[in-house]
Amino acid sequence: MQRANAVLRVSEALMTMAGPAFAGLLVGLASAGAVYAANASTFLVSGACLFLLRLAPAPSDEAPRGTFVAELVDGWREFRARSWLWGVIAIWTVYGFSVLGPMLPLTAVEITEAHGSGTYGAMMAVNGAGSVVGGLLALRLRPRRPLAAGAVALTGVCVNLLVLGLGLPVPALGAGQFVAGAAFAFWLVMWSTTVQTQVPPEALNRLHAYDVAGSLLMLAAGRALAGPVADRVGAPQVLLAGAVINILAVGVLLAARPIRRLERIR
Repeated sequence: MQRANAVLRVSEALMTMAGPAFAGLLVGLASAGAVYAANASTFLVSGACLFLLRLAPAPSDEAPRGTFVAELVDGWREFRARSWLWGVIAIWTVYGFSVLGPMLPLTAVEITEAHGSGTYGAMMAVNGAGSVVGGLLALRLRPRRPLAAGAVALTGVCVNLLVLGLGLPVPALGAGQFVAGAAFAFWLVMWSTTVQTQVPPEALNRLHAYDVAGSLLMLAAGRALAGPVADRVGAPQVLLAGAVINILAVGVLLAARPIRRLERIR
């Protein structure tokens, strides 16, 4: 399971590296509109591939599904029964809102204004290279306590926040993007593998609803508010505050016994 998640992460990271280069080439040969047209076409191709995908039929003896509300209630029971799960998601709501959410838009603004859009594209490719390395490390390493190992890796995100917040030169920005990409990719593999191996397969979809509500929605809110807050207090201050919150979040993850001591199943 962990190897499959790592391979997926490496594949995504390779495309993250290739994407900015392809977009830059397309802008040079055509226009920015051509990049958006190409992006739209990828969704069409993906939709067609999903439509053509053939899966094995579900077992005929599978228990009948309940109503939407009943599914949510069952999911809540499964969610509440695992303190490591709701603990990580509770921490992640704060982390996504105050660290990951602001980091993406403010990275684009800070790098583009100081060094140009070409440098920003190069930094995104460097971030993808870091993600490849993080995925390869996750492919190789099998820590006994995956969530604890992933939490330690998340300290690498601070490097990116610090170099951005301090306005360091391009080589330092590249190092920050590389380390952050590797750190976050490693965490994602550890988290995905833990959820998939610790939670019964029949409960995964219901639990995923609470994962989305608790983390991805707050990530979107953090991105939406990053601009107004940065206009008021300054983007460097928001990024440096994110570095502090990142360390605090890692500390809480490691201090929580159910998270820290959860062991790998397979």
